[in-house]
Amino acid sequence: MKVTARRAQLHHQKALQLWKYYKWILWLALSVFLFLTTSTTSSTFSFLFHPLHLKPNLPARALIEAREPSSSPLPKVYVYELPSRYNKDWLSDPRCGSHLFASEVAIHEALLGYPGRAVDPDDADFFFVPVYVSCNFSTPNGFPSLHHARPLLSSAVDFVSSRFPFWNRSHGRDHVVVASHDYGACFHAMEDVAMADGIPEFLERSIILQTFGVRSPHPCQRAEHVLIPPYVPPGIEDERPAPEKARRNIFVFFRGKMEVHPKNVSGRFYGRRVRTEIWRRYNANPRFRLQRKRSGDYRAEMARSVFCLCPLGWAPWSPRLVESVALGCVPVIIADNIRLPFPEAVRWPEISVTVAEADVGRLEATLDHVAATNLSAIQRNLWDPARRRALLFHRPMEQGDATWHVLRALEGMRPRRRLSRPRGGGANRHVEVARRSYTGSGHGRLRSHHEPVA
Repeated sequence: MKVTARRAQLHHQKALQLWKYYKWILWLALSVFLFLTTSTTSSTFSFLFHPLHLKPNLPARALIEAREPSSSPLPKVYVYELPSRYNKDWLSDPRCGSHLFASEVAIHEALLGYPGRAVDPDDADFFFVPVYVSCNFSTPNGFPSLHHARPLLSSAVDFVSSRFPFWNRSHGRDHVVVASHDYGACFHAMEDVAMADGIPEFLERSIILQTFGVRSPHPCQRAEHVLIPPYVPPGIEDERPAPEKARRNIFVFFRGKMEVHPKNVSGRFYGRRVRTEIWRRYNANPRFRLQRKRSGDYRAEMARSVFCLCPLGWAPWSPRLVESVALGCVPVIIADNIRLPFPEAVRWPEISVTVAEADVGRLEATLDHVAATNLSAIQRNLWDPARRRALLFHRPMEQGDATWHVLRALEGMRPRRRLSRPRGGGANRHVEVARRSYTGSGHGRLRSHHEPVA
């Protein structure tokens, strides 16, 4: 009897122990169930019940990017390989690759390294014609020298159209040319002459990348075009501390041409006398740092300034538009009717102040009002690195930089410009004919598609 009682006692103790563990397991399972069924974010845990369908060998970066909103791919661009007299020879002047018109060089070099560069021209959406017309930009009288632009471009178009089928196939509609000087595709520095000359007939159907833009109709923007920023070397970002860390002890800044007595140049006044009026009214004002020559520690002073004046010159645009954004100084745009580059990305009204040319007499009061009301909001927007990146041409191209935005703009033109492709490999045959013709032409050797231009 004692043995039986002892066994019964041991069996009861084991049962109690098992029940203790069973209660814990039951409680845990119930807790998990209630959590998954009542949580407002229960969809997050759906992967516990539904298998993930992942592409094999897909890298982690691709998985991250796949969750982001998809966007259309950038277009494929074929870059013509022209004789060096159209581009490379001009680089003997070092200014050619760094002055305010140098976007023609920067875009060319960026496209040569662009992953979407079309090796086979039959695959191309667009064709880039790399001609540097703005390198010899300064003559003794200070005017840009563009007398060679039209004949040089005409010669390049003749070269391309006689050796390749693509220009004639589209009449140049899918061909892209840079015109980075004052009045863009009209190729003259004086507006009245530029308007009278108009866009060369052989470029009227092409796409022009140009710095000139106004909101009203104008003969120099009648061709389809993409408005681009003037060139400022991208290293400007590395010259100074980040804009939000700068000590800004200059209220208003401007350095540049400011004639005390504006000269009438064949009936034209530089900058429509706006700069002369600024000098006359504010030269003695200690809150305005004005200098009549663009020299000295120009960018250091700009980086220390709250507001940077960007008045028009011969044309409405100015390199100061880019310099001020890059250095975190609020651009004060004084150029009636101006149209600005990449408005969707830069959102100029959020980062700048616009003053009418006729209102420069009230400039100080206007800027005082901005400083007292919404200056901090403007500066927060201005100091966003994406705004700076969108206005600078990097080499090689970076996502979100100026060349990238040019390609995005071209992508928007692609649906109405895509043409049927010639059959039977005709394009490649013409490319090979062009290569042999150029090799024996006495102008040099045509590079292969994979060989970069220096």
